[in-house]
Amino acid sequence: MGGLKDELLKAIWHAFTALDLDHSGKVSKSQLKVLSHNLCTVLKVPHDPVALEEHFRDDDEGPVSNQGYMPYLNKFILEKVQDNFDKIEFNRMCWTLCVKKNLTKSPLLITEEDAFKVWVIFNFLSEDKYPLIIVPEEIEYLLKKLTEAMGGGWQQEQFEHYKINFDDSKDGLSVWELIELIGNGQFSKGMDRQTVSMAINEVFNELILDVLKQGYMMKKGHRRKNWTERWFVLKPNIISYYVGEDLKDKKGDILLDENCCVESLPDKDGKKCLFLIKCFDKTFEISASDKKKKQEWIQAIHSTIHLLKLGSPPPHKEARQRRKELRKKLLAEQEELERQMKELQTANENKQQELETVRKKLEEAASRAAEEEKKRLQTQVELQARFSTELEREKLIRQQMEEQVAQKSSELEQYLQRVQELEDMYLKLQEALEDERQARQDEETVRKLQARLLEEESSKRAELEKWHLEQQQAIQTTEAEKQELENQRVLKERALQEAMEQLEQLELERKQALEQYEVIQLIPANAHVKF
Repeated sequence: MGGLKDELLKAIWHAFTALDLDHSGKVSKSQLKVLSHNLCTVLKVPHDPVALEEHFRDDDEGPVSNQGYMPYLNKFILEKVQDNFDKIEFNRMCWTLCVKKNLTKSPLLITEEDAFKVWVIFNFLSEDKYPLIIVPEEIEYLLKKLTEAMGGGWQQEQFEHYKINFDDSKDGLSVWELIELIGNGQFSKGMDRQTVSMAINEVFNELILDVLKQGYMMKKGHRRKNWTERWFVLKPNIISYYVGEDLKDKKGDILLDENCCVESLPDKDGKKCLFLIKCFDKTFEISASDKKKKQEWIQAIHSTIHLLKLGSPPPHKEARQRRKELRKKLLAEQEELERQMKELQTANENKQQELETVRKKLEEAASRAAEEEKKRLQTQVELQARFSTELEREKLIRQQMEEQVAQKSSELEQYLQRVQELEDMYLKLQEALEDERQARQDEETVRKLQARLLEEESSKRAELEKWHLEQQQAIQTTEAEKQELENQRVLKERALQEAMEQLEQLELERKQALEQYEVIQLIPANAHVKF
């Protein structure tokens, strides 16, 4: 029932769309009332005017959209449909609503009746999604069927060229584009209107009316036992026979089920190419026009009975279902492939981002290493400059101390010379005193003066000795400062040596970081090849 509902919805969709005159996606309630009434009539569904009026009563909601119409359509019409209505009448009613609005005004090679049949075939072959389209694979299938029915050869290259020029923005053709494609004779060049019309009718009979085979054969009567030519039509569960191929005067049916069988008969009573159809209550003797026709009919009836035993649909419906399932499978595989490609692309982008992050980190590390190297060199230069300054200052201080020591030494020598002079003077004075002692008595005044001079000289000598002691202490202090400066110089040279060793260690670490950076720089190229 689900398949029947889907087929009915396609034709109803065309009718609903045709009623949407301003392309707003909505249809007035009055028009939907008329459409619903007509659908109930052709589908032989009991009409419920109360429910119709209740659902589409006049209010302020205005026109109804397709989604708004679907609940009523499903509940009051489609769920009540039985497989006892005339499908051609139903399709023709929907076709009548949409043909005038949509059929091209350009002259076509096919009649409006042929266009109607193409419209019905389109609904059979179109995808189960809206708006309805027929995909290129189904277009190729239909055109091949029409070409075979016209007795022509299929031009694959021509269709491939047509597909190349196909609008990439569309997934397929609408029904009106398909009618125009078949009607403009692009794939039926050299064929007249009658041939094209017969081919459309043949494909229509097979795909829509489920005609598996048809043709004239002779049938033996059950009562009079006479042989009469009849037009036989084989469908999935019945063989109907008519007076002529116009199907106006039906003479009977042969109901087929899984218990029927078909057998070949030998020629007899002047009749050739005989075969027998055995059913539950009757048998039918039939004579084909030739052996080829006989074999074709036996094979066709046998295949039909076999499908009834399996419960399988007709070949063209089964083939259509397989094609749809294959397209769904290919679409699912394509979507899965796209998903995997997207995941791979995302993973690749993430990897690239990671590599870019690593590269940036390495660049930052290299930059920091270069900055540290620059700072190290600057520090080294500053230290060297500082040490040079300190050494120069030490040299200057040493020179000044040496000058001071030299000056002190000079002063000390002068002092010692002065002391020596004083000692010499003292000795002379002693001699003079010794000389004067003899004349003391006579020169008492001179003695006193000499005594006072001696006292002064003693005082000066004490001062000189004190100053000499201070000079000795100053020299000792200078020697201690000199030793302290020498110790500081040794410590600074040792600190300079340690700084040089640290600089060499930093240089070694910088070289190792650069080597790691060069190794990691090779990773993006290899990773790019892999992904």
